[in-house]
Amino acid sequence: MTPESDVVRNPHNHVFLSVRHEHHERRTRLVLAFSLLVMAAEIAVGLASGSTALFVEGVHMATHAGVFLLATLAYALARRHLGDPRFALGTGKFNDLAAFSSALLLGVTGLGIAGEAIGHLIHPVGIDFAQAIPVAALGLLVNVASTLLLGETHDHPHPHGAGDGREPGHEAHAHLHRDHNIAAARAHVFADAAVSLLVLAALALARWSGALWLDPIAGLIGAAVVVSWAVSLIRSAGAALLDMSPGAGEAAAAIRATLEGAGAEVRDLHVWRVGPGHLCAMVSLCTGAPRPLAEYRRLLAEIDGLSHLTIEIEVAPMPLSLSPSETARS
Repeated sequence: MTPESDVVRNPHNHVFLSVRHEHHERRTRLVLAFSLLVMAAEIAVGLASGSTALFVEGVHMATHAGVFLLATLAYALARRHLGDPRFALGTGKFNDLAAFSSALLLGVTGLGIAGEAIGHLIHPVGIDFAQAIPVAALGLLVNVASTLLLGETHDHPHPHGAGDGREPGHEAHAHLHRDHNIAAARAHVFADAAVSLLVLAALALARWSGALWLDPIAGLIGAAVVVSWAVSLIRSAGAALLDMSPGAGEAAAAIRATLEGAGAEVRDLHVWRVGPGHLCAMVSLCTGAPRPLAEYRRLLAEIDGLSHLTIEIEVAPMPLSLSPSETARS
């Protein structure tokens, strides 16, 4: 069944994708193609020339290609299943799931770098500087180019209207609009670029001073950076998967304040992130003077990222303390 027919069958479909979804998908495809070309060239030249360092760099580039393939598939699947009624609240969390998986891979990569560095500290090995330095420089250039191609990770770099008392703060806004999938891809290339830069500096110093231990020390520092970024991304993407979000908390406070300011008592309220820049809210309110549903929607329309709203209105019963005569007079 095609996505188009699903949309027709499910008129109340939910599209909670990033406003830059197609842009990010094109960029990840471009970086994937770039990574595959560089990987193939490094492995082929490494095998032909007998350069172990270049061959290893090519294999390492294959892991990046795998990450970008995962990111590209997540974008494609989220777009393909937009109208699929099996996804109760849309496909926005495909990106969060891919980001969480990528973050786990990033953490494993960091631990692998740390293990190799510790091994070289315990059992030092000779370094072929003529091969290692150019390969480290190539890795740095490739990752810088990939970072530039991937671009921004947020739909909106800055909150519009911040400071007016109704919009979430900058940190919550950034979390709400963050595309975790593209952020995970950038984290991989950022981390690899940081490691390449550290290794390049360590190799240059080791070649000049003869202190071979500088290379594994640089590897350990780079591993710490990689694991740190991985943990941060796991927390962020994991929070989105578990319906935890600072942006949702700020929006919930704004919804409660707005409705209470309109004379309603908020009995129950749930707000969660369903995609980059999209929040879903379910609210149950009680009031003795209910307004039209459209009026409540209008009052909440300015809350940043509120894309789906369900409101339950309960009419407050008449106070039992009033006597019949008092009721008549009122």
